[in-house]
Amino acid sequence: MIAGLVLAAGAGVRFGADESKLLAELDGRPVLEWAVRAVCDVAELERVVVVLGSRADEVLAGVDFGRAEPVVCDDWSHGQSVSLVCGLRALAGASKVVVTLGDEPLVSAEVVALLAAAEGGTRALYRGRPGHPVVLGPAELQALISLRGDRGARDLLRGGPTIEVGHICSGRDVDTPDDLEAIRNEAGTVI
Repeated sequence: MIAGLVLAAGAGVRFGADESKLLAELDGRPVLEWAVRAVCDVAELERVVVVLGSRADEVLAGVDFGRAEPVVCDDWSHGQSVSLVCGLRALAGASKVVVTLGDEPLVSAEVVALLAAAEGGTRALYRGRPGHPVVLGPAELQALISLRGDRGARDLLRGGPTIEVGHICSGRDVDTPDDLEAIRNEAGTVI
């Protein structure tokens, strides 16, 4: 089984305390919904899991998850690795997992599909800069299941195969309200 995993558990503290960045509006939909739809639109991904944590109840109520399965990671505040492992456990039995981030609304289904067809250990490049999606194959899945701390698969993927996708879409993420505004401006030419 090839699966998709959207990581969306963090608190997003740089965005501000009043609103979840995942629920911030982008062209009529929450930021997270754009990321989820891109993954769900890839037919090769047999299952899609979205890992939630901070403000999970608000996000569950505010986002249309389509065919994706939301999973709440109660220990999300212990670091990115906890959320990643939570998602991988929910996808136990998958032979390959394409991992994206919930705060990257401009990553397209076309890019997710390109990575879904790639071998494990592959990551996307945006004009030479590493980003998401990343592909976890059997070796990476085995290595990551016991991951600890506030880190993801970066060290494990360093030096592995890459696919340049910067000509297709932007991997820009939403960390601050200014980032969201820049994405709104960029999205006008993409969406």
